Amino acid sequence: MKTRLRRAGGLLAVLSLTAVLAIADEHNRDILVVTSTNSTSNDVIVFKLNAEGTPWLSLAGMSPTGGAGGAGGNAGAVQFRDQLGAVANYGSNNVTQLERDGDSIRVVGTIKLAANCVNPVSVALTGSHLYVAGGNCAESHAWPSGRVDGAVVALPDTSAAQIAAGQSWAAVTLKSGNGSVLQLQLADDGDLNGTSVLVPLALGSGATPLGAAFWGDILGFNPAHVADSFALMDKSRDIFPVLGPQPAYPSNAPCWLAKGPGNIWYSGNSPGQAVSIFFSDAQGGAFYKSVSLPGVPTDITVSADQKWLAVIYTASADGLARVAVFAVDSYGDLSPVATSSPVGGVTTFNGVAISQ
Repeated sequence: MKTRLRRAGGLLAVLSLTAVLAIADEHNRDILVVTSTNSTSNDVIVFKLNAEGTPWLSLAGMSPTGGAGGAGGNAGAVQFRDQLGAVANYGSNNVTQLERDGDSIRVVGTIKLAANCVNPVSVALTGSHLYVAGGNCAESHAWPSGRVDGAVVALPDTSAAQIAAGQSWAAVTLKSGNGSVLQLQLADDGDLNGTSVLVPLALGSGATPLGAAFWGDILGFNPAHVADSFALMDKSRDIFPVLGPQPAYPSNAPCWLAKGPGNIWYSGNSPGQAVSIFFSDAQGGAFYKSVSLPGVPTDITVSADQKWLAVIYTASADGLARVAVFAVDSYGDLSPVATSSPVGGVTTFNGVAISQ
């Protein structure tokens, strides 16, 4: 009996040590920034952030997704959560599933869209679901299995820019006309229940909702091209517009959105060539300031620990795509850390995510 107890105790000690080492290794993993080329043969591009000493971004890997790109005027084409990620393949009507393996990212499979759904432009991830918006449908998939889960919702037109998911509802921003937001209800288990409400915007001529992100059950989005270039929408579909940087469009137009720490939001301001920062409560907010970029941003993300921000942009100097990484301090301010070099003449990356 004593021998068996000693053996059991030794086994528990080994298992405990293994778990501790695994957790420590995970906490010490490299910070990776993931994007895609959006080309005819779509590729996943992975950059490694070396934050020690003089920070720099190095190309860590490049792999074909097995699908085709081709989307435009969209955000959220690349997402990562914990060990798994997803990339929308607009031209081949599918989504590529990614997996982090140590300090590398690898392609592990392909997820087909629901029947008769085409041209995925944006994806969103929760712990149990993948949400996809495309040319004609919004759909949910069990994650990570990839099977279609719940009802497929027909979109009113082909102008979807981004899909985002909150606690009890999801949303698709639609660029057509003066813009609208399609509210999608979620079932208790997180899949789409088939109920949707189209919410037209009354924010002036030219309002074009593009980027979107959730803070709990509050949706933030960018109705670019009008003075109130940031807005909040609650579950009851009440909309609270927020004045953006001035002068307004065409000089400034916050377009692509990421939720930061606390009540802070970051937006890729394409014509202003900057990251614009907003503060909010649940029913409004204020523009804080813009941090300049040497080019036009096309998507933006914040790391899970909310200490890093990555933005993809096309450089004004040479017309080539780059990734810029900023450190986020305890007040939400941004400090430039590193910028990638061009990759193979690619002019526009599509989608950006951070894996830690």
